[in-house]
Amino acid sequence: MSDPRIWLVAGEDSGDQLGAKLMRALRAAAPGTRFGGVGGEAMAEEGFASLFPLDDVAVMGYLPVLARARTLLRRIRETADDVIAARPDVLVIIDSPGFTHAVAKRVRKAAPSIPIVDYVSPSVWAWRPWRAKGMRPFIDHVLALLPFEPEAHLRLGGPACTYVGHPLIERLGDLRPGEAEQARRRQAPYPVVVLPGSRRAEIERLMPVFGPALARVAQEVEIEAVLPAVSRHRARIEELARGWPLPVRIVAGEAEKYAAFRAGRAALAASGTVTLELALAGVPAVVAYKVSRAEEFIARRLIQVPSIVLPNLILGRNAMPEFVQADCTADTLAAALLPLIRGGPEREAQVAALARMDELTVLPDGGSPSRAAAQVVLAMLRPAVAAAPQGGDGGPA
Repeated sequence: MSDPRIWLVAGEDSGDQLGAKLMRALRAAAPGTRFGGVGGEAMAEEGFASLFPLDDVAVMGYLPVLARARTLLRRIRETADDVIAARPDVLVIIDSPGFTHAVAKRVRKAAPSIPIVDYVSPSVWAWRPWRAKGMRPFIDHVLALLPFEPEAHLRLGGPACTYVGHPLIERLGDLRPGEAEQARRRQAPYPVVVLPGSRRAEIERLMPVFGPALARVAQEVEIEAVLPAVSRHRARIEELARGWPLPVRIVAGEAEKYAAFRAGRAALAASGTVTLELALAGVPAVVAYKVSRAEEFIARRLIQVPSIVLPNLILGRNAMPEFVQADCTADTLAAALLPLIRGGPEREAQVAALARMDELTVLPDGGSPSRAAAQVVLAMLRPAVAAAPQGGDGGPA
């Protein structure tokens, strides 16, 4: 068989990171693999030549999407046309379903012989479950990051789905504390990791609540608040933190964030992927979230899961207490956080629950998610490659 030709289409930075890791894994398994499609800086470092800059399509939110609708539609057409002309052996779309699914639909209509793999399942298990069945005509296989997603697609009539593992599994060495860090978790002032979110709106809604909550805790037990700041929002975070009734140590960068996790006694966090990082690090946490009234109105009618916290969904129980909207107050957060710091039944129960995360998320053979994903992608390669048209390869890496 000739060297595989695999087209990757990412739509934002997180997909670019997944794409870069997948490229490395594919080259390790099939050294002559050639690539084309759309990616960002991480994929470029692997030698990928993107059809256009990722920033053209990395847009989130209804209003920004509407403002750039003409550009987005043009890029969808150009991406699909490139794939159709290149006739790769497989197309891998990576997350960002608003962009990548539109590309996949066009490719399937014009070139139905090209296998299409969707790397990262949309949250069909949480809201708009009919999307799972709607994916079947244009998606051949889904690569799931969460262990319960294959069952969800089966139940909802979605495409074939394989759990390949969350990329955080590849960072367990960065998340797990050593002996000195374990000892630090047991020493006052107890380090409390504060994570108010990665988006400006989250930060501005949660920081005015987090500060007073931590101050209430500090009246009962000696703590050190450590806040790993998102670089692009650091100035705003520092401005809001100046209004807190207690000091906070603000750190920046991934290395400092993971160092804070390894030493953390407990955490106060916004709902999001960071809760999975905390769970894998074995840090008991209280989770909070606030959205606008309009978003709350929509969410209450569409979201169909018993928790918005990823570790809780993986564990099948609400191990991490969560407080949303009106329940997200300084008093409720402080009352839930205090026993996680002091110790006792609440802390012991959550620590025991988080200890099960490895058996539920780590792949049976201890392999990496990128390698598992690459194995599925290579298994999907189109047969009789030599017989297919090969023109217009869009600049393979």
